[in-house]
Amino acid sequence: MKLYDFALAPNARRVRVFMAEKRLEIPVVEVKVRDGAMFEEPYRSMNPFAVVPFLELDDGTCIGESVSICRYLEELHPAPSLMGRDPRERALIDMWNRRVELDGYLPVMHSLRNADPAFRGRVVPGTRNDLVQFPEIAERGRDMLLILLERLDAQLSDGRFLAGGTFSIADITGYFMILLADRTGVPIPDDRPNVARWYEDVAGRPSVRDSS
Repeated sequence: MKLYDFALAPNARRVRVFMAEKRLEIPVVEVKVRDGAMFEEPYRSMNPFAVVPFLELDDGTCIGESVSICRYLEELHPAPSLMGRDPRERALIDMWNRRVELDGYLPVMHSLRNADPAFRGRVVPGTRNDLVQFPEIAERGRDMLLILLERLDAQLSDGRFLAGGTFSIADITGYFMILLADRTGVPIPDDRPNVARWYEDVAGRPSVRDSS
């Protein structure tokens, strides 16, 4: 089994934090994403979406998408659980992880790609084309994030982590959402103290510190 990675990519770091929490050591192949290696063979055939990370199994099967990789690793190594120990817990963690991804992580990612000149020609992940950047998409992504942070602050008012008292994949996704948001110039607002407390808590975990 090998993990194809790019050290600076937030999605790749999500998987590395997940692995570190489970104390898993998987050989890593660093892909030269900035040089366009994902569009070259053998990577293009291994993962036609041309993004990292992806996991190559011993039988040659390749699994892309961060959460899918994490789910596979969770099935192999269920302890410590990061995706739920029973049907109720699994559903709640999945619910919060999806909400963070859909309402925050993805909008912020598109906000960054439509605002940062470094992403010209790469507005859509895994592509090289002449799609133009739209400031309106960047602004809407920031708006969506602020709405989500209000909801997360309420959720965290009586719980240490997003899905309750246990650290989970939802917290990993949320942490990297905040990092992406900071790159777009949107820090955690002063009136979201519960989010700020949670963020510092997650940032202090060894798995997170060692992923940078």
